[in-house]
Amino acid sequence: MAQALERIRETQPDLLFLDIEMPYGNGFDLLEQLPVDHGLEIVFVTAYEQYALRALRLSAAHYLLKPVDIDDLIEAVAKVKARLGLREQGRVTQALLQNLREQNRAVPERLALPLLDGLEIVSAADIRYCSAADNFTDFHLADGRKLLICRKLKFYADLLEPAGFFRIHRSHLVNLQRVRRYHRGSGGSVVLDDGTELLVAAARKAELLELLAG
Repeated sequence: MAQALERIRETQPDLLFLDIEMPYGNGFDLLEQLPVDHGLEIVFVTAYEQYALRALRLSAAHYLLKPVDIDDLIEAVAKVKARLGLREQGRVTQALLQNLREQNRAVPERLALPLLDGLEIVSAADIRYCSAADNFTDFHLADGRKLLICRKLKFYADLLEPAGFFRIHRSHLVNLQRVRRYHRGSGGSVVLDDGTELLVAAARKAELLELLAG
């Protein structure tokens, strides 16, 4: 670990492939010891570990699964090259470390949302709801802003449903802490804390009511 840190300081690389599972520690231990403004682009390499993958996805971090597929490697390097000029990796690192520390919380501390010109770091608790927009997702935040993110809604549903979010409809993922009222109907609808009303799919109604009652 010490030798790896020394080599990083000596060579000042633009890109680091960091194995999460190592004989004498793990990649996250090394990450903790890097300066906040390290400027490195990092691609994590890992076997399938659910907790680690969720933290990586929440933080918009690059990662490869073992055994590494050559096409995935080429794609990861291309993404890094596209992001080199933005120098966002320091913020990604901080979001990742925070999410790893807070992985047992009901709501993850921070979520890194990839924008066309960089990243937006938001607290999951400040997300009111998400809506599908073809291959994109609109994030509706508590401060009234709307962010268009270039990932499908299903990606964020998989990440956020364990943290108190629920997909009430194919088009909507809501933060259950923001729901203030349910109106009856075939599927019905929910009213959020800002007055927004969203339809509930009939197939999702029973599970939603159970979650709201519990």
